[in-house]
Amino acid sequence: MTLRELLSGLQAKHLSGPADLEIASVCYDSRKARDGSLFVAIKGFRSDGHQYIAKALELGAAAILVQDAPEQPLAENVSVWQCEDTRAALARIAAVWHGHPERQLKLIGVTGTNGKTTVTHLIRHVLEQNGEKCGLIGTNGVFFGDVARESARTTPESLELYGILREMVDAGMTCAAMEVSSHSLALDRVLGLQFAAAAFTNLTQDHLDFHGDMETYFAAKALLFDRCDTAVYNLDDRWGMRLAQEKTCPAITFSAKENAAELVAKNVRLLPDGVQAVVVRDCDIARLNLPIPGMFSVYNALTAAGCCLALGLTLEQITEALTTASGIKGRAEIVPTDRDFTVMIDYSHTPDSMENILRTVRGYAKGRIIGLFGAGGDRDKEKRPLMGKIGAQGCDLCIVTSDNPRSEEPQAIIDDILSGMDSKARPKVIVDRREAIAWAVQNARKDDIIVLMGKGQETYQEIRGEKVHLDEREEVAKALASL
Repeated sequence: MTLRELLSGLQAKHLSGPADLEIASVCYDSRKARDGSLFVAIKGFRSDGHQYIAKALELGAAAILVQDAPEQPLAENVSVWQCEDTRAALARIAAVWHGHPERQLKLIGVTGTNGKTTVTHLIRHVLEQNGEKCGLIGTNGVFFGDVARESARTTPESLELYGILREMVDAGMTCAAMEVSSHSLALDRVLGLQFAAAAFTNLTQDHLDFHGDMETYFAAKALLFDRCDTAVYNLDDRWGMRLAQEKTCPAITFSAKENAAELVAKNVRLLPDGVQAVVVRDCDIARLNLPIPGMFSVYNALTAAGCCLALGLTLEQITEALTTASGIKGRAEIVPTDRDFTVMIDYSHTPDSMENILRTVRGYAKGRIIGLFGAGGDRDKEKRPLMGKIGAQGCDLCIVTSDNPRSEEPQAIIDDILSGMDSKARPKVIVDRREAIAWAVQNARKDDIIVLMGKGQETYQEIRGEKVHLDEREEVAKALASL
């Protein structure tokens, strides 16, 4: 593909070198440059791609796209172009490079603080049960056909994202359900995508280290609903209600409280092994029987149902498919123990998600709730005391430990968590997460439920810039073996 073809539609200025040439690959990581590459220099948070132009050229890059013009002239055979925003340009280039796969798929985007992973899995399940071939992109990885692989981000960078969509098209997929993070919207990773349906689950405090405040966080999420054919909003969330009032695209609203919504769950029953409800849409009535426990599962089901309705399925088709849905790794996941107590792993890492899982467990717990959690380093510090407060209130025994401390001192993060706890809380503090899990298992009694919060599907810890293997399922097994 020629450089001019790749840059078509961009307001890019030719600075020097050949005006056009054949491009062999596109990259934004200088380490991936090779002979004939176009290197797109992006300004990141920790590094600036412009500082690595020389490295890209050394590895064979033939053309570069910059935001800031080079201070020193480059070799005459290097094609140099400049545009106002290289990150946005990368998304446009990626779409062209991969042959616009987004135009060959029905895209479903799900955003919000909590529930995205489960909702996208439910959407995929419902669609595939009704004859569609649906791919999935999200926190737990990339899935389509027989492919299942990990992903570095909830929503990949645009170049990788368009590449995944191309793979899905080539594999015969007709739909793709995606988790769309606030970061991906703010950083133009999904630029150029038009979603057949886009859903908003909820908004609670998270990622304020990046967005600064809740209004900015909300504004990032709201961008998704400027690029969808049909929106799906949760009216029981005040931010969802606000979207419904402010956005003009066609919408399906849902609620478990308000009859004013288009899609309403009534007569909700919360059971130890799932949820039941009557779901009403105008004159259509269907019974929901989802084998995933918790009130949040009702909302996840309604969100998925709204998206599938937008794609043309009937309420009966949707609820029938949901009866065979299953839970996913790291979301209220029960670890086999063969003991008289229960161990659950859940990704809850925000105040709201912690409150949801602990409230769910409290609904059927016969013994104590032993909650184990920490908080991520280099992330929103304001939520740490809130998590401490909720942990102390929702657990009979609180174990405060490390999550992903990243560059921070684990004890400093723990101190932030403890500051939100009442003096009567008496938490158990064990900095090392492995030791904390072992202690929880060794001290569990009959009918206790141990809830390991924060890691979910992750099988590592980030400590001082390194990823260290940590699979909580393995740690539970080791602790059980020592009993």
